[in-house]
Amino acid sequence: MATSETNPMMPQTETMPMTNVSHTTPALHPLAGKPLELADTLRSGNAWKIRLACGFMGLALTRRTFDIVQGDLETEAFGRINPWRQVPALLTPEGEWLAESQAILWYLGRGTPWLPEGRLEQAQVASWLSFEQTQHMHAYAQPRLLIHLRRTARVDDPAMVQWRTIGLRAAAWMDAHLAGRSFLVGDAPTIADIALYPYTSMADEGGYDLSAFTHISAWLARMRALPGFTPLLETA
Repeated sequence: MATSETNPMMPQTETMPMTNVSHTTPALHPLAGKPLELADTLRSGNAWKIRLACGFMGLALTRRTFDIVQGDLETEAFGRINPWRQVPALLTPEGEWLAESQAILWYLGRGTPWLPEGRLEQAQVASWLSFEQTQHMHAYAQPRLLIHLRRTARVDDPAMVQWRTIGLRAAAWMDAHLAGRSFLVGDAPTIADIALYPYTSMADEGGYDLSAFTHISAWLARMRALPGFTPLLETA
């Protein structure tokens, strides 16, 4: 959820340093130097995925940060950005607003090692993107929203316990998969890792304790250590 710390009509510009999109040799992103504008809210985990991606890929990004509490997403102006009334949405160099975090990650990853070209590897990335949306995200986002952001639920509320039961099952699958490997697909990070990082890293805000999942902990540390990592909240 966002706060009123930013003026929704005054985009904030962040220019992120060019990073090595090939992971091993210098390369320019196909979108390097082209305008990208992100409609987001201050604390949105789904929008954070896009900021992470742009940081890792070395893409300059203009942010237009909206305030949910003030009702910004219900305005006519925001409806023209995304009629689904959700963030993130990305204004592409083609002049079109693109909604849904996974679609935006796919768009940004095209033509880079963040979205492998191999048939199998690309399908595996798609599988993890689906996993994040169907098995993982809601189980982490809802407790975080209600316990940490809105403060309308308690950690031990039955509904929160039920969400964490689902989320811990997803964490167990992730942890087992990460045993003996550094990233979710192949030997290098992909948009699948970017998609799963935000809500996994904020699990404690929803009452989770993932400390027993040592492979996840190591993976989170590897993601934070990548060049261009962007925190959720910028510090002055």
